[in-house]
Amino acid sequence: MVSARAAALLLAPAVPLVAGTPARATAAPVRDRASEALVTRLFPLLARLGAGALPEPLRRARAARVSACGDDAACVARVSRWEAAEIDSLAAAAAQRANALPALADDGAAAQLGRELRGVTAILDTYALGAAPRYPAIDGPEVAPDSAEAKARLHAAVALAARPQAGAFDPSVELALALLQTNDRTDAVRDDTSLDAPARRRARALDWTRYRYTALIVTGVGPEVPDMPLSPGGQYHVRLAAERYAVGDAALIIVSGGRAHPRSTRFTEAVEMRRALIERYGVPAEAIVLEAYARHTTTNLRDATRELAALGAPLDRPALIVCNPEQSRYIEGAAFAERNRRELGYLPGTIGPRRLPTEIEFRPARQSLRVDPIDPLDP
Repeated sequence: MVSARAAALLLAPAVPLVAGTPARATAAPVRDRASEALVTRLFPLLARLGAGALPEPLRRARAARVSACGDDAACVARVSRWEAAEIDSLAAAAAQRANALPALADDGAAAQLGRELRGVTAILDTYALGAAPRYPAIDGPEVAPDSAEAKARLHAAVALAARPQAGAFDPSVELALALLQTNDRTDAVRDDTSLDAPARRRARALDWTRYRYTALIVTGVGPEVPDMPLSPGGQYHVRLAAERYAVGDAALIIVSGGRAHPRSTRFTEAVEMRRALIERYGVPAEAIVLEAYARHTTTNLRDATRELAALGAPLDRPALIVCNPEQSRYIEGAAFAERNRRELGYLPGTIGPRRLPTEIEFRPARQSLRVDPIDPLDP
């Protein structure tokens, strides 16, 4: 186990090993490509705003709070949080500058800025200060909040955040990224989505008007058995999708499911569904699009909407959700609508009509394009 002191020493600046040896000249800052990808995915507006967007009095006040902590890493995390008054003040300023800010969300820059700052704070609370995550069964750090290992990870994250990328909005963003990285919770950035490159190329030339449905959305049923690539429910969904695609009235199949069940699984559900569709049922690779982030039924539909938008599919035309009858009834019901309002803040689309026990239509909503890092593993 690495102690907090050892972690800090490992990340400390290099010093000469031999007396009299001249210190190395300060090098230009190196690019951290992993952090760049993660910040763009979690905090797209903050990444674009950069350091100049934070009023100087607020910047000085926040820096003074951090400086007063000395080498107390927990204190640094605590004072790096964004208080409601700070968020409201920055959001109000963003609302006044709306025309000068990138239009990243349908509800405006102020709302997006608020989401991202609350997301930074949620990461600090969960991965540095011991607060329970939204989904404790599958989210959050793998170690006890008060353990020596947790303290070592926090010290390492604080040390990493002390080396911010040039022009970063605020050190709190760097600290949030470092906390996710030191806890190996960077699920928001995946390297397996290139598997569906043939389907994405094909989508660019599709005549969507030829199809009744823009896509079949195949929802996940995560396994709860370690080392199980695809649950029995997932296998059933794959069979349903293969049979339904053979009808010929859907342009594509979107397989939706991230790496969530069981906790710390090495399998990505969408990847395994794609594999089964190709290897077991002969569905062509160019027909299958991966949505490899969703961890819940709510985000199955939200993230599938994002994929449809990225593919250039018309969002005013229906897609078809393909799943088992129990899940289909749930998606159709009031409890699911309420869960979407509670967890996402909106409905990801219009549900229905239900064509068969295993098929229900879905018309995507543009609200689904909002990025919300309050769930940093699937923003």
